[in-house]
Amino acid sequence: MEQILIVEDDTTLNMGLCKALKEESRQIVSCESIFEARQQLELGSVSFVLLDINLPDGSGLNLLKEIKDKDSKMPVILLTANDTDTDIVLGLEQGADDYITKPFSLAVLRARVNTQLRKLQVYNGGSEFKDGDFVFDFRNMTFSAGGINVELSKTEQKLLNVLTDNAGITVKREKLIDRLWSDGAEYVDENALSVTVKRLRDKLSAQDKIKTVYGLGYSWVKQNG
Repeated sequence: MEQILIVEDDTTLNMGLCKALKEESRQIVSCESIFEARQQLELGSVSFVLLDINLPDGSGLNLLKEIKDKDSKMPVILLTANDTDTDIVLGLEQGADDYITKPFSLAVLRARVNTQLRKLQVYNGGSEFKDGDFVFDFRNMTFSAGGINVELSKTEQKLLNVLTDNAGITVKREKLIDRLWSDGAEYVDENALSVTVKRLRDKLSAQDKIKTVYGLGYSWVKQNG
């Protein structure tokens, strides 16, 4: 399960960020200081950090350096009122994966967070997903069903990645649409998701694996339940 760490000392904004980024298969942990953030990071289960720069006990840039020194692949987005070109360049040069200035759109924030998490999934997704006769390697983009290699489109690959990453959990239609088409598409017909699911089922002969949960979304049915 993804765990997002939000480090923001504005309590109202912190609560709004938690609500905007919350999903069924995602854990949100929030704190309001560098001290609290370090404690959470020490637990070792954080997947992604949304980090304010101006914090009551120091600069978020110092924490950014600590995070990147320990794990260069940990995605970090800076969230700050410091909006000059110099500030932005400094943050990016110190290792931030993205830089969002206040005020901002929650929809844009969600899209940028999801983009970074997808990149992380590609990096970590080198581990194969195996379930019975299905073997999916998301790093090398090779997919087989019953020992037969299957060619999937980019969108089908994304869909399969999200479903298998949440195997046994119903993934809501809205989340799938956001994950598959949030990069630039202003409007996506919901029927596009149904069509993509059908194509993926047919290509993999996975009618019994990709389950429709009517009124909610879809799930990958694990072999042992």
